[in-house]
Amino acid sequence: MEKLRGRGTPENPENRYQRLQILYEQAESVAGDDEQPSPRTKFFHDKSKSIISENDSPDLSFRYSVNAYRGCEHGCIYCYARPSHEYLGFSSGLDFETRIMVKRDAPDLLRKTLMAEKWEPAPITFSGNTDCYQPIERRLQLTRRCLEVCGEFLNPVGIITKNALVRRDIDVLQKLAAVSAAHVYVSITTLDDALASVLEPRASRPALRLRALEALKAAGIPCGVMVAPVIPGLNDEEIPRVLEAAAAAGAGAAGWTLVRLAKPLDALFSEWLEAHYPDRSKRVLGRLRDCRDGALNDSTYGDRMRGTGAYAEQIRALFRAAAKKHGLDGGLGALNAGAFVRPQPKPSAQLSLF
Repeated sequence: MEKLRGRGTPENPENRYQRLQILYEQAESVAGDDEQPSPRTKFFHDKSKSIISENDSPDLSFRYSVNAYRGCEHGCIYCYARPSHEYLGFSSGLDFETRIMVKRDAPDLLRKTLMAEKWEPAPITFSGNTDCYQPIERRLQLTRRCLEVCGEFLNPVGIITKNALVRRDIDVLQKLAAVSAAHVYVSITTLDDALASVLEPRASRPALRLRALEALKAAGIPCGVMVAPVIPGLNDEEIPRVLEAAAAAGAGAAGWTLVRLAKPLDALFSEWLEAHYPDRSKRVLGRLRDCRDGALNDSTYGDRMRGTGAYAEQIRALFRAAAKKHGLDGGLGALNAGAFVRPQPKPSAQLSLF
């Protein structure tokens, strides 16, 4: 695998659901440079007619989620959402990072849903699939506008992100936090900048995520840290350090998940390991197989998020001990849906005459 500057992978594996495949020409490398220049990201209008997805997985803590973007420019090589890009006709590799579907109508669709009498107030998770604060959000502000809608209705929200841009929306989140209707989890996979730069090339650097926790805590917004994903043999030894730093920054709770490598992500990740950490590749994949009953992935509910076996139990024990030591072994408390209010529609100019 050649390296592609600023991207998680240069590869575009064949789409399992498409008979017609597109092959992209790669620019020639400069002599002595094994990195290619990064292709520009392209954005496409997603004309979805609904914005809230409903989840029934027993492994996930949320029922409803909002994703204004499909695909993610962060380029995290391990992202479990990569295979979902194949349903859109794209590849789970470089396409996932450079072909982003944008739901420009997301705020209007969300308002329409919350206004409907059939909507029963319930927490909505942002970033249930791809990151709601990926780079394009700085310009389009779809996540912010959706949060403003939730703030208008006082509908509770939970956020998971790897991007420090969440600090921009503290004013909206404070309004929701005032009625116990907002939680934010900042995902910190590693404190090592060198590892983060190739593992999560366009996500905020670890120090900026810690500053985001500090800002959220100072603003009175309940926040926690997710060590997600834990990759055996690559970042699992960092768990105590990550939790210590997050607690010092203001995190009040912590969680973790084991890396999930569904096809074709298993091949992409293996190739990435060989390109960036050839000396660790066999150890990482071997330890992951120890946690997955000999395979690189296990989709069994109850096991897929944490793994099984002796090594998985060691990770659990390490996380539990570190979380308890730093006071992160509790939760952030339940989100409150009781403050929900449906705004009254404004009278039209015609009616106001009477």
